[in-house]
Amino acid sequence: MTLPVLPTTLVGSYPQPDWLVDKKVLLGKGPPRVRMKEVWRVAEPQLTEAQDDAALLALRDMERAGLDIVTDGEVRRESYFNHFATSLDGIDLDRPGEVPSRTGTPVLVPRVVGPIRRARPVELEAARFLRANTERATKITVPGPFTMTMLALNQHYPDDRSLAMAYADAVNAELKDLKSAGIDVLQIDEPYLSPNADRARGFALEAIDRALDGVAGPTAIHLCMGYSYVVKKKPTGYAFLSELARTGAAQISIEAAEPKLDLAVLRDLPGKAVMVGVLDLGDPDIETPDTIAGRIEDALKYIRPERLIVAPDCGLKYLPRATAFGKMRSMVEGARKVRAQL
Repeated sequence: MTLPVLPTTLVGSYPQPDWLVDKKVLLGKGPPRVRMKEVWRVAEPQLTEAQDDAALLALRDMERAGLDIVTDGEVRRESYFNHFATSLDGIDLDRPGEVPSRTGTPVLVPRVVGPIRRARPVELEAARFLRANTERATKITVPGPFTMTMLALNQHYPDDRSLAMAYADAVNAELKDLKSAGIDVLQIDEPYLSPNADRARGFALEAIDRALDGVAGPTAIHLCMGYSYVVKKKPTGYAFLSELARTGAAQISIEAAEPKLDLAVLRDLPGKAVMVGVLDLGDPDIETPDTIAGRIEDALKYIRPERLIVAPDCGLKYLPRATAFGKMRSMVEGARKVRAQL
């Protein structure tokens, strides 16, 4: 990749068009962990073509806004999680399990009844489509092995560690296929690390490094505090962050704008590039470029510019598209302002 200093990117997702998904259904529950086919407005025979068209719309918005590293907006997914997690062997799709969500409410999750295996690539065709339709640097995301373990009812493996290692092998195979398709940055999403810090200290780093083992090029770990439409009050710090300095991932992605994170925590990640969230997705207003520039400058008090990547706090999926585009464009313009000063 040839990128400027302070490159801009998304965490992964972008709003899906209203003609593709039913937003009332999508927003009526938390992010689905099992399948939610009723969210799609387009019938199965035309769904792939419709998703291709939506991916192009998302991609062109990102290019028009000026992002340096683009994604496909995850428009083919009902959530960041379930598209991959429900595509693996060893899951009983007809009879899901139930576990507490990060807010403590029960949520339906994959029920593991046999060996977890990736029988076929899941995001490979989406990756090829993205690579064929842009000249910019690209990124694709996959849910991480620890988060998938926390969001599963394990009725097969002797313990959580064993399940996490099986998930790690599936993620590893997927990431290597995505790299072969020419994707530049490969990201695993691990929002359940910090809320489950004690359990994470037991085996999360081992599972993450197993998932990233032998994967070429920059890899990233995204730490989410929860989508704003679900989690109304966010913690002001991470319970599991400095530990990630020991992983093989090149980049760590953190929320900072909405939780008003003390950016001194950037000192806990020496040697890592850090995607610092500069868009508050709980705020319906579009930040000005000057506001974004100020947030970037705050981060630069603790990290060198060559290690800072500018991003939203989390995925833009649940925002109105006009709001998401406006925030994204302000983010790019704010980064340009600081870049010009550097």
